[in-house]
Amino acid sequence: MRFTLPIIIVSQFLCTSLWFAGNSIISDLANDLHLEHHFLANLTSSIQLGFIIGTLVFAIFNISDRLSPSLVFFICSLLAGLFNLGMTLKSIQPIEILSFRLLTGFFLAGIYPVGMKIASDYFQVGLGKSLGFLVGALVFGTAFPHLLKIFTIGFPWKYVLYVTTTLSLCGGLSILFFVPDGPYRKFGQKLKFAAFTNAFRNKNFRAASFGYFGHMWELYTLWASIPIILISYNSHHPNLNLNVPLLSFLIIGSGAIACVFSGLFSTRFGARKIATISLFLSCLCCLTSPFFLSSGSVVLLILFLFFWGLVVIADSPMFSTLVAENAPEDSRGSALTIVNCIGFSITIVSIQLISFFAEKINFQYLYLLLAIGPIFGLYALLKKNNKGASL
Repeated sequence: MRFTLPIIIVSQFLCTSLWFAGNSIISDLANDLHLEHHFLANLTSSIQLGFIIGTLVFAIFNISDRLSPSLVFFICSLLAGLFNLGMTLKSIQPIEILSFRLLTGFFLAGIYPVGMKIASDYFQVGLGKSLGFLVGALVFGTAFPHLLKIFTIGFPWKYVLYVTTTLSLCGGLSILFFVPDGPYRKFGQKLKFAAFTNAFRNKNFRAASFGYFGHMWELYTLWASIPIILISYNSHHPNLNLNVPLLSFLIIGSGAIACVFSGLFSTRFGARKIATISLFLSCLCCLTSPFFLSSGSVVLLILFLFFWGLVVIADSPMFSTLVAENAPEDSRGSALTIVNCIGFSITIVSIQLISFFAEKINFQYLYLLLAIGPIFGLYALLKKNNKGASL
């Protein structure tokens, strides 16, 4: 058990490197296939939609509670990697790319929430700290393809897909061989089609979930927008030559540090307090973004994006902790999965909304729309707190 958490963390990182593999090579895809400007939004939305469908299926059939979570994790890491590899087919068309991204996202539903389920089956005490490391692995895995793109410069873009598929297989095998089912696992032997709705009868669970939904409105849209913001800044300042892949990796990847520290701080201050502070700071970033995006100082812009990249994700493991702690024990996996399902559904709306208004609103004001989510999430958390109940 000593090495269980490190293995789960590394495996989560390896497998979730699939998530933004398509985004990291979008420029190459656009050049090769003559794609339209909105294809990035559709590419991101496809993998999100696949994840949503997957989480819904996993939750309805109570898969991670009825079957071995470690086995589910392995099978899904294998299949997600294979569909990721599908994008390397010759003469591939845009609709096929979107289909492969959707199928990759479907099986990522058996990796990210199931990884949290595995962790919660091992660590009931200090769960916030454990999930802080675990979500940090997700963040680093999400950012990693941007770094990989730098190392594969001069090679065909398909190499990014070869590497991320290999990493996913390695992550799945590590869980299968070295992380058996945890000691706190509660078996759900029967199909419980209402298991994922029953959890919402708990007020604490609802408050944590609504806070998470507000957080998700902002998170993935910002992550998908980081390269766009940097490219746009480059175009408005021709004398600059910002290394977009490297900066994208560093800005998104820095969130892993925030997750680790938020997990550590939660053991002293509590998950709800850390989540509330982080959500407030990310809301502040949304509201002040026009000033920084229009700044003539590239240093000020980069520092702002780094700070935003830290606070936008720091609350994620806290919300996962609150959801896991308040979910029914015999359907915790399904509860975590359905909350992820709803949260990622919200990301599609947010991504498409930003894409729709991108040509209708001055760029510097565009990301004010992201403040909608944190404001909603803060309302859910503070309303719960004002009633005198603690999460």
